[in-house]
Amino acid sequence: MKISLNWIKEYVKIPVSDEELISLIGSRLVEVEGVIDETHKYDDIYIVQVEKVEKIPETHLSLCQIDVGGAELVQVVCGAPNVREGMLAVWIKPGATVPVSVHEDAPFVLGTRKMLGKYESNGMLAGADELDFGGEHSGIAEIEPGTAKPGDLLADVFNLRDLVLEIENKSLTHRPDCFGIIGFSREVAGILGQKFNEPEFLYHEMVFPEGELVRGKDCIYSKNSDIQVQISDSSLCPRYSLALLKVNDVTDENKYLSKVQIMLAKAGMTTISRVVDVTNYLMLLTGQPLHAFDYDKFLEVGGSETAKVTVRLAKEGEKLELLDGEVVECIPSDILITSNDIPVALAGAMGGKNTEIDETTKNVLLESASFSLYNLRKTQMAHGIFSEAITRFTKGVPAGGTFNVLAEAVREINGKFLGLRDSFPGLGEPSVVMITVSEINGLLGTEYKKELIVKTLENVGFSIQVNGEELTVIAPYWRTDIHIKEDVIEEIGRLLGYDNIAPILPLHATAGEDKMFELKRKIREALARFGANEVLTYSFISERLLKKAGEDVGNSYKIVNSISPELQYIRQSLIPSLLEKTYMNEKMPVEKFAIFEMNEVYRKEYGLDKDGVPEGRIKLGFIVAERKNITETAFYKAKKYLEEMLKLLGIRVDYIPVKSAESDYKMFEARRSAKIMAGEKEIGIIGEFKNSVRNEFKLAPFLAGFEVDLDEVLENVNYKREISFGERKKEDLTITTTKNYAEVLAEVQAKYPEAEITPSTIYQAEGQETRNITFHIETKQ
Repeated sequence: MKISLNWIKEYVKIPVSDEELISLIGSRLVEVEGVIDETHKYDDIYIVQVEKVEKIPETHLSLCQIDVGGAELVQVVCGAPNVREGMLAVWIKPGATVPVSVHEDAPFVLGTRKMLGKYESNGMLAGADELDFGGEHSGIAEIEPGTAKPGDLLADVFNLRDLVLEIENKSLTHRPDCFGIIGFSREVAGILGQKFNEPEFLYHEMVFPEGELVRGKDCIYSKNSDIQVQISDSSLCPRYSLALLKVNDVTDENKYLSKVQIMLAKAGMTTISRVVDVTNYLMLLTGQPLHAFDYDKFLEVGGSETAKVTVRLAKEGEKLELLDGEVVECIPSDILITSNDIPVALAGAMGGKNTEIDETTKNVLLESASFSLYNLRKTQMAHGIFSEAITRFTKGVPAGGTFNVLAEAVREINGKFLGLRDSFPGLGEPSVVMITVSEINGLLGTEYKKELIVKTLENVGFSIQVNGEELTVIAPYWRTDIHIKEDVIEEIGRLLGYDNIAPILPLHATAGEDKMFELKRKIREALARFGANEVLTYSFISERLLKKAGEDVGNSYKIVNSISPELQYIRQSLIPSLLEKTYMNEKMPVEKFAIFEMNEVYRKEYGLDKDGVPEGRIKLGFIVAERKNITETAFYKAKKYLEEMLKLLGIRVDYIPVKSAESDYKMFEARRSAKIMAGEKEIGIIGEFKNSVRNEFKLAPFLAGFEVDLDEVLENVNYKREISFGERKKEDLTITTTKNYAEVLAEVQAKYPEAEITPSTIYQAEGQETRNITFHIETKQ
């Protein structure tokens, strides 16, 4: 994404240098990947008036005399079809660089030259594309009369001396409001400690006729319109706003070079038509995408006399031809906009060809909506659509702003208002967080005053209710990422600058012994000593892996917004992941090995905690595999590892046969497996794997493993100290003395009668009477 500093300066008074501002943005808001310097890009480029135009015979060229603000006219040869006397145009003088080529390896510098061998041409009259404002080269750029006079610098008229920031989109994934100039500027104001003045249209629309709108519980509609909107699931579309306008010359382009055209060009977009340009301009300004339908085509597609709009999921096999001519076959997670249940748009991604605006369009249906970012991420990847609109929707466009942005679009287009419907079944309530000043300072390690904290949050749109030291923080609708106290604390730390927080270590009471950590350490040391290798695998696994291991998929939690089909479920056991790693090792091939993992697993039967989060259990999973062992039974090999480990933990266990009907142990062969019992408590399962499981994973016959519950193990642990009677204590003894070596040795031997004493070194410095005698002493314990 590209953000112009000049755009920001239209909304925020900047009291620091551009360099300081860019540094602050980088440290307190978003990663700045690069800065495009356009400070001198439009040097020596002027607004001029064409005074005289003479056609050059037998060519498409014209000989023009232009007023550049000086005493004499300047001659330029121009081939544009729209050049005419009296128009204001843009002149690039000799010696200047054509802007579109500024960042090329060989920039195009203009000069004075002879055209057709005899017509002198000084510089050029430039088209919008040559000025790097996009569009096709259909003629020279025109300036609206009255906006400038001959001799004015183009850079002064359109404020083009600029620095453009290249922003890393991923660092703003949680902040959809910052994908609009207004939202980004609001954050800059907050960073600079200023109150941001919201544009009036964001909180107060004044475009619709007085008394025209009726406000219901979850909708707003106009009295004279029977537009219907049905949203099948509010989680797919929390809000859907529509306005109907009658517009003359809907596809007419603005023939004059404008601020909107320049803004679109800087963002990498081209001008298309008056209506579409307004929707794109407001998207860049607010971060809220809009879409325009041809209303008459909309009715024709649905075969109805009034608009019946339904927002729903796609059905299996549904197809839609998009505006770019591509026909997509929808997937079940796609959200569709339909006319009387006939698809007319792939929601949030692209409109359909069947409702495209063209030169015949008289009535426009404007859409402003909020869609599920999770569904649109799948749509984006499935169909390869990476438009400016879907980029914003996949960040989570907030539902609170759709109506006011729609109203501003109606005002900008300035057509005849015919009707409106705004449905918001999933709008929800603003996020409210209760927090105290001491909690904020306690976590940040600061001493910020209450007044500074309140001002900092209010500057960026938060509402604060103060009751002594307690603050009730109400998040604005665009801050969909604010939910808990830590979110508010992070805002304060970020806006005031983490670099302003003194790096002082916090004072905390010393933590007590972590018994689970100690247990894991002892297990890790024990199994590694016996030759096993520890692995670490993903907590998220696929449905395919669960089924291969014979586990019940219904007992696993499914991830709603999984990033991959291979990571759809939270695992309920460590064994499937370990079997997968076993296959990879046998493929190498490795003749024999043992692997283990200690990690949390989640099963629905464990239930939820008080916050509604799945409860987990810490397990130890273990597998032993050999390719050619025919002298042992795999069960007893795994049992040997288990018992050696439990011996070090001081735990005695018994084994109870597994019944074939017990569903929790379906991956194990019932006749060669057992429950592991510590007293009356079952702590795990050990056994050989079924042939069906081995075949699914393509594993060799010698294969067994166990899984034990470390929470249960911890309750039964009784560490025993290992004593080796052959162990010896070793130490060095140095004595400073004036005695000779034999005397000292005799005294040491008397002191350590059972020890083996070996002389190490004797050192006496020159001129010193004393010497240092060192002995190496080994004593049996």
